[in-house]
Amino acid sequence: MKRRGFKLNRITSIRSGSKASNLLEAGGWGDRPDGRLPEKGSTSPIPSLTSLRMALVPLLLVPVGLTATLPFSVQAEASGVVAQVPVNARTIYVNPALGTDTPESGRENSPYRTISYALQQVPAGQNTVVQLAPGSYTRDTGEAFPLALKPGVILRGNESNQGQTVLIIGGGNLVSPTFARQNVTLLAANDSQIRGVTITNPNTRGTGVWVESSNPTIRDNTFSNSLREGVFVTGVGNPTIEDNLFTNNDANGVSVAREASGTIRSNEFRDTGFGVAVSDDAAPRIERNQIFDNVDGIVVSNRGRPILRRNVIQNSRRDGVVAIGEARPDLGTEADPGENIIANNGRYAVYNATRANTIMAIGNQMNEADISGEVVFVAKAIGFPDVQGHWAQAYIEALAEREVIGGFPDGTYRPNDPVTRAQFAAIVSKAFAPAPQRPQTNFVDVSRSFWGFDAVQIAYQGGFLTGYPGQIFLPNQEIPRVQALVSLASGLAISSDDLSALNKFADAGQIPNWASGAIAAATQRNLVVNYPDTQSLNPNLNATRADIAAFVYQALVNAGEAEPISSPYLVTYP
Repeated sequence: MKRRGFKLNRITSIRSGSKASNLLEAGGWGDRPDGRLPEKGSTSPIPSLTSLRMALVPLLLVPVGLTATLPFSVQAEASGVVAQVPVNARTIYVNPALGTDTPESGRENSPYRTISYALQQVPAGQNTVVQLAPGSYTRDTGEAFPLALKPGVILRGNESNQGQTVLIIGGGNLVSPTFARQNVTLLAANDSQIRGVTITNPNTRGTGVWVESSNPTIRDNTFSNSLREGVFVTGVGNPTIEDNLFTNNDANGVSVAREASGTIRSNEFRDTGFGVAVSDDAAPRIERNQIFDNVDGIVVSNRGRPILRRNVIQNSRRDGVVAIGEARPDLGTEADPGENIIANNGRYAVYNATRANTIMAIGNQMNEADISGEVVFVAKAIGFPDVQGHWAQAYIEALAEREVIGGFPDGTYRPNDPVTRAQFAAIVSKAFAPAPQRPQTNFVDVSRSFWGFDAVQIAYQGGFLTGYPGQIFLPNQEIPRVQALVSLASGLAISSDDLSALNKFADAGQIPNWASGAIAAATQRNLVVNYPDTQSLNPNLNATRADIAAFVYQALVNAGEAEPISSPYLVTYP
Protein backbone atom coordinates (compact mmCIF):
# COMPACT_ATOMS: atom_id res chain seq x y z
CA MET A 1 0.00 0.00 0.00
CA LYS A 2 1.39 3.37 -0.96
CA ARG A 3 2.40 5.60 1.90
CA ARG A 4 0.83 9.04 1.79
CA GLY A 5 1.34 12.18 3.84
CA PHE A 6 -0.07 15.66 4.24
CA LYS A 7 0.46 18.59 6.55
CA LEU A 8 -1.68 18.88 9.66
CA ASN A 9 -0.46 21.17 12.41
CA ARG A 10 3.11 20.15 13.27
CA ILE A 11 4.07 16.58 12.32
CA THR A 12 1.57 14.65 10.25
CA SER A 13 1.76 11.41 8.35
CA ILE A 14 -0.32 8.44 7.37
CA ARG A 15 1.38 5.24 8.33
CA SER A 16 0.57 2.26 6.15
CA GLY A 17 1.92 -1.14 7.10
CA SER A 18 4.67 0.26 9.31
CA LYS A 19 6.12 -2.46 11.46
CA ALA A 20 6.84 -1.64 15.07
CA SER A 21 10.48 -0.98 15.75
CA ASN A 22 12.38 -3.12 18.19
CA LEU A 23 11.18 -2.83 21.75
CA LEU A 24 12.95 0.02 23.48
CA GLU A 25 15.03 -1.51 26.22
CA ALA A 26 15.64 1.65 28.11
CA GLY A 27 15.13 3.49 31.36
CA GLY A 28 11.70 5.01 32.00
CA TRP A 29 10.55 8.47 31.05
CA GLY A 30 10.99 9.20 34.73
CA ASP A 31 14.51 7.77 34.75
CA ARG A 32 15.51 8.99 31.33
CA PRO A 33 15.44 12.64 30.29
CA ASP A 34 15.74 11.51 26.69
CA GLY A 35 12.15 10.31 26.81
CA ARG A 36 12.77 6.62 26.24
CA LEU A 37 10.83 3.87 27.94
CA PRO A 38 11.50 1.75 31.04
CA GLU A 39 14.03 -1.01 31.14
CA LYS A 40 12.47 -4.44 31.23
CA GLY A 41 12.13 -5.38 34.85
CA SER A 42 12.55 -1.80 36.08
CA THR A 43 10.03 0.03 38.21
CA SER A 44 7.69 2.11 36.10
CA PRO A 45 7.47 5.78 37.05
CA ILE A 46 3.72 5.62 36.63
CA PRO A 47 1.97 5.19 39.98
CA SER A 48 -0.29 2.14 40.05
CA LEU A 49 -2.39 0.03 42.39
CA THR A 50 -1.13 -3.29 43.63
CA SER A 51 -2.65 -6.18 41.73
CA LEU A 52 -5.09 -8.04 43.92
CA ARG A 53 -5.53 -11.75 44.38
CA MET A 54 -8.81 -12.04 46.26
CA ALA A 55 -9.26 -15.33 48.05
CA LEU A 56 -12.64 -16.96 47.54
CA VAL A 57 -13.17 -17.65 51.24
CA PRO A 58 -15.33 -15.89 53.85
CA LEU A 59 -13.64 -13.34 56.10
CA LEU A 60 -14.13 -12.66 59.79
CA LEU A 61 -17.10 -10.30 59.92
CA VAL A 62 -17.59 -7.32 62.17
CA PRO A 63 -20.43 -4.79 62.33
CA VAL A 64 -19.87 -1.95 59.91
CA GLY A 65 -20.64 0.71 62.48
CA LEU A 66 -22.15 3.38 60.23
CA THR A 67 -24.07 6.40 61.39
CA ALA A 68 -27.83 6.52 61.02
CA THR A 69 -29.27 8.03 57.87
CA LEU A 70 -28.79 11.80 57.80
CA PRO A 71 -31.30 14.22 56.30
CA PHE A 72 -28.50 15.57 54.09
CA SER A 73 -26.81 14.51 50.87
CA VAL A 74 -23.79 12.94 52.60
CA GLN A 75 -23.08 10.16 55.05
CA ALA A 76 -19.82 9.66 56.92
CA GLU A 77 -18.23 6.23 57.19
CA ALA A 78 -16.40 5.09 60.27
CA SER A 79 -13.22 5.37 58.20
CA GLY A 80 -13.78 9.11 57.87
CA VAL A 81 -14.57 8.94 54.15
CA VAL A 82 -17.55 11.07 53.20
CA ALA A 83 -19.71 9.77 50.37
CA GLN A 84 -22.71 11.32 48.68
CA VAL A 85 -26.12 9.71 48.99
CA PRO A 86 -29.48 11.04 47.82
CA VAL A 87 -31.31 13.41 50.14
CA ASN A 88 -33.82 11.54 52.32
CA ALA A 89 -32.47 8.17 51.24
CA ARG A 90 -33.28 5.24 53.45
CA THR A 91 -30.34 3.08 54.64
CA ILE A 92 -30.68 -0.64 55.31
CA TYR A 93 -27.85 -2.82 56.56
CA VAL A 94 -26.59 -6.28 55.60
CA ASN A 95 -24.11 -8.48 57.46
CA PRO A 96 -23.72 -12.14 56.36
CA ALA A 97 -22.23 -13.22 59.69
CA LEU A 98 -24.45 -11.39 62.17
CA GLY A 99 -27.66 -10.71 60.23
CA THR A 100 -30.98 -12.48 59.85
CA ASP A 101 -33.37 -12.34 56.92
CA THR A 102 -36.55 -11.37 58.69
CA PRO A 103 -38.96 -8.50 57.95
CA GLU A 104 -38.06 -6.67 61.15
CA SER A 105 -34.30 -6.71 60.39
CA GLY A 106 -32.31 -4.29 58.23
CA ARG A 107 -31.33 -1.86 60.96
CA GLU A 108 -27.73 -1.11 61.90
CA ASN A 109 -27.96 -3.11 65.10
CA SER A 110 -30.08 -5.82 63.50
CA PRO A 111 -28.97 -6.23 59.87
CA TYR A 112 -30.24 -8.50 57.13
CA ARG A 113 -28.12 -11.54 56.30
CA THR A 114 -28.19 -11.41 52.48
CA ILE A 115 -28.18 -8.80 49.76
CA SER A 116 -30.85 -10.85 47.97
CA TYR A 117 -33.34 -10.52 50.81
CA ALA A 118 -32.47 -6.85 51.39
CA LEU A 119 -33.21 -6.00 47.76
CA GLN A 120 -36.61 -7.67 48.03
CA GLN A 121 -37.49 -5.28 50.87
CA VAL A 122 -36.78 -2.14 48.83
CA PRO A 123 -40.00 -0.54 47.60
CA ALA A 124 -40.06 0.38 43.93
CA GLY A 125 -39.01 3.95 43.23
CA GLN A 126 -37.49 4.58 46.67
CA ASN A 127 -33.93 5.85 47.06
CA THR A 128 -32.28 3.29 49.28
CA VAL A 129 -28.70 2.65 50.40
CA VAL A 130 -27.97 -1.03 50.96
CA GLN A 131 -24.96 -0.82 53.26
CA LEU A 132 -22.79 -3.96 53.30
CA ALA A 133 -20.61 -4.99 56.20
CA PRO A 134 -17.11 -6.34 55.49
CA GLY A 135 -17.21 -10.01 54.54
CA SER A 136 -18.00 -12.43 51.72
CA TYR A 137 -21.39 -12.59 50.05
CA THR A 138 -21.73 -15.98 48.30
CA ARG A 139 -24.19 -18.80 47.72
CA ASP A 140 -22.86 -20.32 50.94
CA THR A 141 -24.03 -17.25 52.85
CA GLY A 142 -27.47 -17.45 51.21
CA GLU A 143 -27.15 -15.20 48.14
CA ALA A 144 -29.27 -15.97 45.06
CA PHE A 145 -27.54 -14.81 41.89
CA PRO A 146 -27.83 -12.76 39.85
CA LEU A 147 -28.52 -9.92 42.26
CA ALA A 148 -30.91 -7.52 40.52
CA LEU A 149 -30.73 -3.94 41.73
CA LYS A 150 -33.82 -1.77 41.61
CA PRO A 151 -33.86 1.78 40.22
CA GLY A 152 -32.42 4.30 42.66
CA VAL A 153 -30.71 1.70 44.87
CA ILE A 154 -27.13 2.28 46.04
CA LEU A 155 -25.28 -0.94 46.82
CA ARG A 156 -22.44 0.22 49.00
CA GLY A 157 -19.47 -1.36 50.73
CA ASN A 158 -16.29 0.58 51.48
CA GLU A 159 -15.28 3.07 48.80
CA SER A 160 -12.11 4.11 50.62
CA ASN A 161 -10.32 0.83 49.71
CA GLN A 162 -12.24 -0.02 46.51
CA GLY A 163 -14.17 -2.71 48.34
CA GLN A 164 -11.23 -4.93 49.20
CA THR A 165 -13.00 -6.17 52.34
CA VAL A 166 -16.50 -6.49 50.86
CA LEU A 167 -16.53 -9.46 48.48
CA ILE A 168 -19.47 -10.48 46.29
CA ILE A 169 -18.61 -13.85 44.73
CA GLY A 170 -20.84 -15.87 42.44
CA GLY A 171 -23.15 -15.70 39.45
CA GLY A 172 -26.42 -16.89 38.04
CA ASN A 173 -28.24 -17.17 34.72
CA LEU A 174 -29.67 -14.06 33.09
CA VAL A 175 -31.48 -13.89 29.76
CA SER A 176 -30.45 -10.63 28.12
CA PRO A 177 -32.86 -9.06 25.59
CA THR A 178 -29.87 -8.12 23.45
CA PHE A 179 -27.31 -10.86 24.22
CA ALA A 180 -29.18 -14.07 25.08
CA ARG A 181 -28.26 -16.22 28.07
CA GLN A 182 -25.48 -14.96 30.35
CA ASN A 183 -23.99 -15.72 33.76
CA VAL A 184 -23.98 -12.58 35.89
CA THR A 185 -23.22 -11.50 39.44
CA LEU A 186 -25.11 -8.19 39.49
CA LEU A 187 -27.70 -6.66 37.17
CA ALA A 188 -27.63 -2.86 37.33
CA ALA A 189 -30.75 -0.70 36.96
CA ASN A 190 -31.50 2.88 36.02
CA ASP A 191 -30.11 5.40 38.49
CA SER A 192 -28.63 2.62 40.60
CA GLN A 193 -25.11 2.77 42.02
CA ILE A 194 -22.51 0.13 42.86
CA ARG A 195 -19.81 1.50 45.14
CA GLY A 196 -17.01 0.09 47.24
CA VAL A 197 -17.31 -3.68 46.63
CA THR A 198 -15.17 -6.40 45.08
CA ILE A 199 -17.01 -8.50 42.50
CA THR A 200 -15.87 -11.90 41.22
CA ASN A 201 -17.81 -14.27 38.99
CA PRO A 202 -15.90 -17.58 38.96
CA ASN A 203 -18.45 -19.33 36.72
CA THR A 204 -17.84 -20.26 33.10
CA ARG A 205 -18.20 -17.11 30.97
CA GLY A 206 -18.96 -15.24 34.15
CA THR A 207 -19.55 -11.46 34.13
CA GLY A 208 -19.40 -9.26 37.21
CA VAL A 209 -21.92 -6.45 36.47
CA TRP A 210 -24.39 -6.51 33.57
CA VAL A 211 -25.68 -3.15 32.31
CA GLU A 212 -28.70 -3.61 30.04
CA SER A 213 -29.94 -0.29 28.57
CA SER A 214 -29.59 1.45 31.93
CA ASN A 215 -27.53 4.32 33.34
CA PRO A 216 -25.95 3.13 36.61
CA THR A 217 -22.91 4.62 38.32
CA ILE A 218 -20.20 2.05 39.05
CA ARG A 219 -17.50 3.65 41.16
CA ASP A 220 -14.62 2.77 43.52
CA ASN A 221 -14.91 -1.00 43.14
CA THR A 222 -12.57 -3.89 42.40
CA PHE A 223 -13.42 -6.37 39.63
CA SER A 224 -11.13 -9.39 39.86
CA ASN A 225 -10.87 -13.00 38.76
CA SER A 226 -14.09 -13.25 36.76
CA LEU A 227 -13.95 -15.84 34.01
CA ARG A 228 -15.08 -13.33 31.40
CA GLU A 229 -15.26 -9.58 32.15
CA GLY A 230 -15.78 -7.22 35.05
CA VAL A 231 -18.56 -5.11 33.45
CA PHE A 232 -20.62 -5.73 30.30
CA VAL A 233 -22.64 -2.85 28.82
CA THR A 234 -25.20 -3.57 26.12
CA GLY A 235 -28.40 -2.31 24.52
CA VAL A 236 -28.45 1.47 24.82
CA GLY A 237 -26.67 1.40 28.18
CA ASN A 238 -25.17 4.69 29.31
CA PRO A 239 -23.28 4.00 32.56
CA THR A 240 -20.59 5.95 34.38
CA ILE A 241 -17.74 3.59 35.23
CA GLU A 242 -14.98 5.35 37.14
CA ASP A 243 -12.22 4.93 39.72
CA ASN A 244 -12.42 1.12 39.67
CA LEU A 245 -9.67 -1.51 39.57
CA PHE A 246 -10.05 -4.28 36.97
CA THR A 247 -7.52 -7.07 37.41
CA ASN A 248 -7.12 -10.72 36.41
CA ASN A 249 -10.42 -11.05 34.55
CA ASP A 250 -10.01 -13.71 31.88
CA ALA A 251 -11.55 -11.89 28.90
CA ASN A 252 -11.94 -8.11 29.32
CA GLY A 253 -12.06 -5.47 31.98
CA VAL A 254 -15.08 -3.75 30.40
CA SER A 255 -17.04 -4.81 27.31
CA VAL A 256 -19.33 -2.33 25.53
CA ALA A 257 -21.63 -3.63 22.80
CA ARG A 258 -24.74 -2.97 20.68
CA GLU A 259 -25.57 0.78 20.74
CA ALA A 260 -24.26 1.47 24.22
CA SER A 261 -22.30 4.57 25.18
CA GLY A 262 -21.39 5.88 28.63
CA THR A 263 -18.19 7.09 30.25
CA ILE A 264 -15.27 4.89 31.33
CA ARG A 265 -13.05 7.19 33.35
CA SER A 266 -10.03 7.03 35.70
CA ASN A 267 -10.01 3.24 36.06
CA GLU A 268 -7.04 0.90 36.20
CA PHE A 269 -6.99 -2.18 33.98
CA ARG A 270 -4.30 -4.81 34.61
CA ASP A 271 -3.47 -8.40 33.78
CA THR A 272 -6.51 -9.24 31.66
CA GLY A 273 -7.28 -10.11 28.05
CA PHE A 274 -8.43 -6.78 26.61
CA GLY A 275 -8.54 -3.83 28.97
CA VAL A 276 -11.62 -2.48 27.18
CA ALA A 277 -13.48 -4.14 24.29
CA VAL A 278 -15.88 -2.08 22.15
CA SER A 279 -18.05 -3.75 19.50
CA ASP A 280 -21.15 -3.36 17.32
CA ASP A 281 -22.16 0.33 17.17
CA ALA A 282 -21.06 1.22 20.68
CA ALA A 283 -19.52 4.66 21.27
CA PRO A 284 -18.35 5.12 24.87
CA ARG A 285 -15.99 7.87 26.01
CA ILE A 286 -12.84 6.28 27.44
CA GLU A 287 -10.68 8.78 29.30
CA ARG A 288 -7.92 9.09 31.91
CA ASN A 289 -7.58 5.33 32.40
CA GLN A 290 -4.36 3.46 33.18
CA ILE A 291 -4.26 0.33 31.05
CA PHE A 292 -1.18 -1.82 31.73
CA ASP A 293 0.05 -5.39 31.27
CA ASN A 294 -2.91 -6.74 29.29
CA VAL A 295 -2.91 -8.82 26.11
CA ASP A 296 -4.25 -5.77 24.23
CA GLY A 297 -5.12 -2.38 25.70
CA ILE A 298 -8.31 -1.36 23.82
CA VAL A 299 -9.86 -3.45 21.03
CA VAL A 300 -12.58 -1.94 18.81
CA SER A 301 -14.51 -4.14 16.39
CA ASN A 302 -17.54 -4.04 14.06
CA ARG A 303 -18.57 -0.38 13.79
CA GLY A 304 -17.41 0.74 17.22
CA ARG A 305 -16.68 4.47 17.60
CA PRO A 306 -15.20 5.05 21.05
CA ILE A 307 -13.58 8.37 21.96
CA LEU A 308 -10.18 7.91 23.63
CA ARG A 309 -8.71 10.79 25.63
CA ARG A 310 -5.81 11.07 28.11
CA ASN A 311 -5.36 7.34 28.65
CA VAL A 312 -2.03 5.69 29.43
CA ILE A 313 -1.74 2.35 27.59
CA GLN A 314 1.52 0.54 28.26
CA ASN A 315 3.16 -2.86 28.37
CA SER A 316 0.46 -4.72 26.46
CA ARG A 317 1.77 -8.09 25.41
CA ARG A 318 0.51 -7.39 21.91
CA ASP A 319 -1.03 -4.03 20.89
CA GLY A 320 -2.08 -0.79 22.56
CA VAL A 321 -5.16 0.08 20.46
CA VAL A 322 -6.61 -2.31 17.84
CA ALA A 323 -9.31 -1.54 15.24
CA ILE A 324 -10.88 -4.31 13.16
CA GLY A 325 -13.94 -4.71 10.95
CA GLU A 326 -15.34 -1.24 10.26
CA ALA A 327 -14.28 0.26 13.58
CA ARG A 328 -13.37 3.92 13.77
CA PRO A 329 -11.94 4.82 17.19
CA ASP A 330 -11.34 8.54 17.75
CA LEU A 331 -7.85 9.07 19.17
CA GLY A 332 -7.92 12.83 18.77
CA THR A 333 -8.74 15.63 16.36
CA GLU A 334 -7.22 19.05 15.78
CA ALA A 335 -10.02 20.61 17.81
CA ASP A 336 -9.86 17.98 20.57
CA PRO A 337 -6.39 16.34 20.80
CA GLY A 338 -6.26 12.79 22.17
CA GLU A 339 -3.44 13.30 24.70
CA ASN A 340 -3.15 9.53 25.08
CA ILE A 341 0.21 7.98 25.98
CA ILE A 342 0.57 4.67 24.12
CA ALA A 343 4.00 3.15 24.53
CA ASN A 344 6.14 0.10 25.26
CA ASN A 345 3.57 -2.34 23.90
CA GLY A 346 4.74 -5.64 22.50
CA ARG A 347 3.90 -5.00 18.86
CA TYR A 348 2.00 -1.85 17.83
CA ALA A 349 0.89 1.28 19.63
CA VAL A 350 -2.04 1.56 17.18
CA TYR A 351 -2.97 -1.30 14.84
CA ASN A 352 -5.56 -0.34 12.24
CA ALA A 353 -6.65 -3.65 10.72
CA THR A 354 -9.91 -2.30 9.31
CA ARG A 355 -10.75 -2.81 5.67
CA ALA A 356 -10.94 0.82 4.58
CA ASN A 357 -11.10 3.23 7.52
CA THR A 358 -8.51 5.85 8.38
CA ILE A 359 -8.10 6.46 12.11
CA MET A 360 -7.55 9.97 13.44
CA ALA A 361 -4.83 10.07 16.11
CA ILE A 362 -3.93 13.70 16.67
CA GLY A 363 -2.14 14.98 19.74
CA ASN A 364 -0.94 11.71 21.29
CA GLN A 365 2.40 10.61 22.69
CA MET A 366 3.65 7.51 20.88
CA ASN A 367 6.29 6.46 18.38
CA GLU A 368 5.28 6.84 14.76
CA ALA A 369 7.23 3.65 13.98
CA ASP A 370 4.84 1.74 16.25
CA ILE A 371 1.79 2.44 14.07
CA SER A 372 0.39 -0.02 11.53
CA GLY A 373 -2.33 0.72 9.00
CA GLU A 374 -4.02 3.92 7.85
CA VAL A 375 -3.59 6.35 10.73
CA VAL A 376 -3.44 10.14 10.60
CA PHE A 377 -0.81 10.74 13.25
CA VAL A 378 0.12 14.15 14.62
CA ALA A 379 2.50 14.16 17.56
CA LYS A 380 1.37 15.70 20.81
CA ALA A 381 2.29 19.35 21.16
CA ILE A 382 4.98 19.67 23.81
CA GLY A 383 3.91 21.21 27.07
CA PHE A 384 4.41 19.99 30.63
CA PRO A 385 1.88 21.12 33.25
CA ASP A 386 4.48 21.23 36.01
CA VAL A 387 6.78 23.68 34.21
CA GLN A 388 4.17 26.34 33.49
CA GLY A 389 5.61 29.50 35.06
CA HIS A 390 8.80 27.68 36.04
CA TRP A 391 12.02 29.65 35.71
CA ALA A 392 13.33 27.09 33.15
CA GLN A 393 10.08 26.67 31.19
CA ALA A 394 11.42 28.19 27.97
CA TYR A 395 14.56 26.06 28.03
CA ILE A 396 12.66 22.85 28.82
CA GLU A 397 10.03 23.37 26.13
CA ALA A 398 12.63 24.33 23.53
CA LEU A 399 14.62 21.13 24.11
CA ALA A 400 11.46 19.03 24.27
CA GLU A 401 10.42 20.46 20.89
CA ARG A 402 13.76 19.24 19.54
CA GLU A 403 13.08 15.83 21.16
CA VAL A 404 16.31 16.13 23.14
CA ILE A 405 14.46 15.66 26.43
CA GLY A 406 11.10 14.14 27.32
CA GLY A 407 8.68 13.88 30.19
CA PHE A 408 7.16 11.19 32.33
CA PRO A 409 4.20 9.03 31.23
CA ASP A 410 1.85 11.15 33.36
CA GLY A 411 2.74 14.15 31.19
CA THR A 412 4.96 15.88 33.75
CA TYR A 413 8.60 16.89 33.44
CA ARG A 414 9.58 17.04 37.15
CA PRO A 415 12.08 19.86 36.75
CA ASN A 416 13.52 19.53 40.24
CA ASP A 417 14.52 15.86 39.94
CA PRO A 418 18.25 15.02 39.71
CA VAL A 419 19.99 13.71 36.59
CA THR A 420 22.38 10.75 36.44
CA ARG A 421 25.59 10.64 34.42
CA ALA A 422 24.04 8.14 32.02
CA GLN A 423 20.97 10.33 31.56
CA PHE A 424 23.21 13.33 30.94
CA ALA A 425 25.14 11.31 28.36
CA ALA A 426 21.85 10.54 26.59
CA ILE A 427 20.91 14.21 26.52
CA VAL A 428 24.20 15.53 25.12
CA SER A 429 24.30 12.69 22.59
CA LYS A 430 20.89 13.68 21.24
CA ALA A 431 21.54 17.43 21.48
CA PHE A 432 24.91 17.51 19.73
CA ALA A 433 25.35 14.15 17.95
CA PRO A 434 29.11 14.66 18.37
CA ALA A 435 31.58 13.16 15.93
CA PRO A 436 34.07 10.75 17.53
CA GLN A 437 37.22 12.47 18.78
CA ARG A 438 38.74 9.39 20.38
CA PRO A 439 38.27 5.62 20.17
CA GLN A 440 35.63 3.70 22.09
CA THR A 441 36.50 2.47 25.55
CA ASN A 442 35.07 -0.27 27.72
CA PHE A 443 33.81 0.91 31.09
CA VAL A 444 33.60 -2.01 33.50
CA ASP A 445 30.27 -0.79 34.94
CA VAL A 446 28.53 -0.07 31.60
CA SER A 447 27.72 -3.36 29.90
CA ARG A 448 26.46 -3.64 26.35
CA SER A 449 23.04 -4.61 27.71
CA PHE A 450 22.78 -1.38 29.73
CA TRP A 451 20.12 0.95 28.28
CA GLY A 452 22.60 3.83 28.03
CA PHE A 453 25.58 1.97 26.57
CA ASP A 454 25.44 3.71 23.19
CA ALA A 455 24.80 7.15 24.71
CA VAL A 456 27.74 6.78 27.09
CA GLN A 457 30.02 5.76 24.25
CA ILE A 458 28.87 8.65 22.03
CA ALA A 459 29.34 11.18 24.84
CA TYR A 460 32.75 9.72 25.70
CA GLN A 461 34.04 9.52 22.13
CA GLY A 462 32.68 13.00 21.41
CA GLY A 463 34.67 14.49 24.27
CA PHE A 464 31.74 15.41 26.52
CA LEU A 465 32.32 12.90 29.29
CA THR A 466 35.12 10.78 30.63
CA GLY A 467 35.40 8.09 33.24
CA TYR A 468 37.05 7.61 36.60
CA PRO A 469 40.26 5.72 37.43
CA GLY A 470 39.90 1.99 37.00
CA GLN A 471 37.81 2.26 33.82
CA ILE A 472 34.59 2.99 35.70
CA PHE A 473 31.92 5.44 34.58
CA LEU A 474 29.40 5.42 37.46
CA PRO A 475 26.38 5.72 35.15
CA ASN A 476 23.84 5.99 37.97
CA GLN A 477 25.70 8.65 39.92
CA GLU A 478 23.82 11.95 40.06
CA ILE A 479 25.79 14.61 38.22
CA PRO A 480 26.78 17.84 40.05
CA ARG A 481 26.34 21.23 38.40
CA VAL A 482 30.08 21.76 38.12
CA GLN A 483 30.57 18.44 36.34
CA ALA A 484 27.77 19.15 33.87
CA LEU A 485 29.25 22.55 32.96
CA VAL A 486 32.77 21.13 32.64
CA SER A 487 31.40 18.38 30.42
CA LEU A 488 29.74 20.89 28.08
CA ALA A 489 32.86 23.05 27.94
CA SER A 490 34.91 19.97 27.14
CA GLY A 491 32.54 18.80 24.42
CA LEU A 492 32.47 22.26 22.84
CA ALA A 493 36.28 22.44 23.13
CA ILE A 494 36.24 25.74 24.98
CA SER A 495 38.70 26.62 27.74
CA SER A 496 40.21 29.72 29.34
CA ASP A 497 43.29 30.67 31.33
CA ASP A 498 41.60 33.90 32.39
CA LEU A 499 39.91 33.06 35.66
CA SER A 500 38.57 36.55 36.26
CA ALA A 501 35.16 35.43 35.07
CA LEU A 502 34.86 33.43 38.28
CA ASN A 503 34.52 36.70 40.16
CA LYS A 504 30.89 36.61 39.00
CA PHE A 505 30.21 34.06 41.70
CA ALA A 506 30.11 34.76 45.43
CA ASP A 507 30.84 31.06 46.04
CA ALA A 508 33.74 30.78 43.58
CA GLY A 509 35.86 29.32 46.36
CA GLN A 510 33.76 26.15 46.17
CA ILE A 511 34.77 25.48 42.57
CA PRO A 512 37.33 22.61 42.46
CA ASN A 513 40.73 23.60 41.07
CA TRP A 514 40.48 21.07 38.24
CA ALA A 515 37.27 22.73 37.05
CA SER A 516 38.28 26.40 37.25
CA GLY A 517 39.38 26.87 33.64
CA ALA A 518 36.34 25.11 32.20
CA ILE A 519 33.90 27.03 34.43
CA ALA A 520 35.59 30.30 33.48
CA ALA A 521 35.20 29.43 29.80
CA ALA A 522 31.57 28.37 30.29
CA THR A 523 30.88 31.68 32.02
CA GLN A 524 32.55 33.69 29.27
CA ARG A 525 30.49 31.85 26.63
CA ASN A 526 27.18 32.36 28.51
CA LEU A 527 26.56 28.68 29.33
CA VAL A 528 25.88 29.29 33.01
CA VAL A 529 22.33 29.78 34.30
CA ASN A 530 21.91 30.21 38.06
CA TYR A 531 18.53 30.12 39.78
CA PRO A 532 17.49 31.87 41.98
CA ASP A 533 20.63 34.01 42.37
CA THR A 534 22.93 34.58 39.41
CA GLN A 535 25.85 35.16 41.81
CA SER A 536 25.52 31.70 43.41
CA LEU A 537 26.92 28.94 41.23
CA ASN A 538 26.35 26.16 43.82
CA PRO A 539 28.90 24.09 41.92
CA ASN A 540 28.70 20.99 44.07
CA LEU A 541 24.93 20.66 44.24
CA ASN A 542 23.42 17.96 42.06
CA ALA A 543 22.09 19.39 38.81
CA THR A 544 18.32 19.26 38.39
CA ARG A 545 16.46 18.44 35.19
CA ALA A 546 15.77 22.18 34.90
CA ASP A 547 19.47 23.06 35.33
CA ILE A 548 20.52 20.58 32.65
CA ALA A 549 17.91 21.88 30.21
CA ALA A 550 19.18 25.43 30.68
CA PHE A 551 22.89 24.50 30.42
CA VAL A 552 22.42 22.34 27.33
CA TYR A 553 20.27 24.89 25.55
CA GLN A 554 22.83 27.63 26.21
CA ALA A 555 25.54 25.31 24.88
CA LEU A 556 23.49 24.90 21.68
CA VAL A 557 23.24 28.69 21.43
CA ASN A 558 27.02 28.91 21.82
CA ALA A 559 27.46 26.35 19.05
CA GLY A 560 25.20 28.34 16.75
CA GLU A 561 22.52 25.63 16.82
CA ALA A 562 19.77 27.54 18.66
CA GLU A 563 18.40 31.04 19.06
CA PRO A 564 19.07 32.81 22.39
CA ILE A 565 16.38 32.71 25.08
CA SER A 566 16.06 35.68 27.38
CA SER A 567 16.30 34.77 31.06
CA PRO A 568 17.00 36.86 34.18
CA TYR A 569 19.01 33.92 35.52
CA LEU A 570 21.48 33.76 32.65
CA VAL A 571 24.97 34.77 33.81
CA THR A 572 26.18 37.23 31.19
CA TYR A 573 29.81 38.16 30.57
CA PRO A 574 31.44 40.55 30.98
